Amino acid sequence: MSEREVLELLRENARYSTADIARMTDLEEDEVEAAIAELEAAGVVRGYQAVVDWDKLEDERVRAEVELNVRLDRETGYGDIAERLARFPQVKALRLVSGDYDFDMEVEGDSIREVSQFISEKVAPVPEITQTVTHYVMTSYKENGIELGDGDEDDRLSVSP
Repeated sequence: MSEREVLELLRENARYSTADIARMTDLEEDEVEAAIAELEAAGVVRGYQAVVDWDKLEDERVRAEVELNVRLDRETGYGDIAERLARFPQVKALRLVSGDYDFDMEVEGDSIREVSQFISEKVAPVPEITQTVTHYVMTSYKENGIELGDGDEDDRLSVSP
């Protein structure tokens, strides 16, 4: 049995039943149930979420990608800063990255003002944070491996010789 196969199918569609997964992997349904229970107990599977196309709703959410630069000291490490920031409900994802900045943070709110206030009043004042750069998401074309939109749109202009 391949836990990896079960994980890939769950990532593809978390609503697959254990019977569906069993058929697709040639496993018994009780083997699939046991594998999923083991993955959940081990903390490998941390939750199940819907992928939302906010552009389809009238009450769309404002999302931003925020670059964070930090200065570490003897008492504070990346993990300490991440733990502090991850507690905020506005923070949807937080990653330590390589490159020109230290953390990549995804933030959501009901308005640009709400997101801006959160960053300026809660994130920027953290003593170790030396710089924030905020990029507001204008349109999402793909989220968590799922293409969004109608799929029929081709906004390119025709070019004739």
